[in-house]
This record gives sequence, C-alpha cells and structure tokens, in this order.
Amino acid sequence: MMPPHAPPTGISGSGDRRAAASLRLAILTRRRDFLRASTAARVAKPGFILQARRRDPDEAEGVRVGFTCSKKVGNAVARNRAKRRLREVARLGLPGAGVDGFDYVLIGRRTATADLPFGTLQADFGKALAQIHKPRE
Repeated sequence: MMPPHAPPTGISGSGDRRAAASLRLAILTRRRDFLRASTAARVAKPGFILQARRRDPDEAEGVRVGFTCSKKVGNAVARNRAKRRLREVARLGLPGAGVDGFDYVLIGRRTATADLPFGTLQADFGKALAQIHKPRE
C-alpha cells in the first residue's frame, strides 16, 4: 500500500504567505522600558490604555510593544485572555500604523478588554494610534 501524496500547496509549498518571523513584534521585557513608557503620552479607550514613548536616537530601531494586565483585570485566566487579545490587536495594527522608534505599552482594563468585541478593540487601537501621533497644535 502506497502512502498518500502531500498536496502541492502543503507546508513546504511556495505560496505567497509571509514568513512567521516578519509578523513578530519586538517585545518589551525590561521594567525600565515600562517605567519610561508610563511617563510618556497616553490615550485611554474603553478596552485598554495605550502608552507611547519616542525612544532616544541611540537606542534600538524599530517598533517595540509591551503588554500588562494587573490583578484588577481578574484571575490568571482572565489576565492571560486579555493579554492574548491585546497581542493580537497589536500584531494586526502596528505593522501598518506604528511609527519606527516608538515603544508602545498596552494596558488591559477590568472586564472590558476580555469582553468587548474584537472588532471594537481593533478600531479603538487604530484611533488611539492616530491620536498619539496627531501633530500637536
């Protein structure tokens, strides 16, 4: 008996998919980066708070993002769910709207981050980015 053949567009196929590495964002992990972002510009939306800080020219290039949810958001399951949703919002929104040389921190809010429809979170994230990068008058 012969094994079935793999379809021509299988895992090793040469489709037009982007490499997984190109979809990854640089993640903030150091406490000092979160503390620096906490003193910068911020925008509050119903599902999250966005903080954005322009890095110094001597720091690394590119867009970096961090995520945080306090115990006020809920137990570990609720916090992890909220952070997963925030990570996905950032993954989809930052490559097109993020500005090079900025650190972004998304802070989850109690019940709202996990309960709002995902489309609403995405729309709010786009509005928050536009508001952060709006030229000051």
